[in-house]
Amino acid sequence: LQEFVTVLVRDPRTQKEDSWHSYIDYEIFIHTNSMCFTRKTSCVRRRFREFVWLRQRLQSNAVLIQLPELPSKTPFFNMNNPHHVDHRRQGLQEFLEKILQNALLLSDSRLHLFLQTQLSPEDMEACVCGQTKYSVADAIHKFASLNRRFPIEDEEGKKGKNDADSDSESSSSGLGPSDDSISCGCKAN
Repeated sequence: LQEFVTVLVRDPRTQKEDSWHSYIDYEIFIHTNSMCFTRKTSCVRRRFREFVWLRQRLQSNAVLIQLPELPSKTPFFNMNNPHHVDHRRQGLQEFLEKILQNALLLSDSRLHLFLQTQLSPEDMEACVCGQTKYSVADAIHKFASLNRRFPIEDEEGKKGKNDADSDSESSSSGLGPSDDSISCGCKAN
């Protein structure tokens, strides 16, 4: 079976920070059968500044790779101009499509947290560096369970006792610093 990752950047929405400042965020929809992904489908909302952060972090980890460009940050960008907004949306989608084709970039946990959780850049960084109580996989699972659109029966109740035990075995590995923290180049303070 051919592995695929479909990424859509869609549904731009204006968000008000306060009475003076607004920004646009975009929904990032992922549908995949790739082994690299914890969740096979996910939906998060991200703003342009978070894409900029992601690109900088990926570039600092993959120095030899020429990363695709983001749509330019134009001083004339007008949130009320549908053409500007859609042009940026397309650029963000192309950026993610190119990144998701690169196996080395796909191994960066920041990318997965960016695409599959709503953590802030600071929290993503802390998580990848092993400074949070939760692992990358924990964060993705927690976000998915918060974000379910359909009520799902409690699966623990249906499982036999043995299943639950073998389940906890694999998830407990996320408690210590994860392998990601070794490769993430974080300096312990």
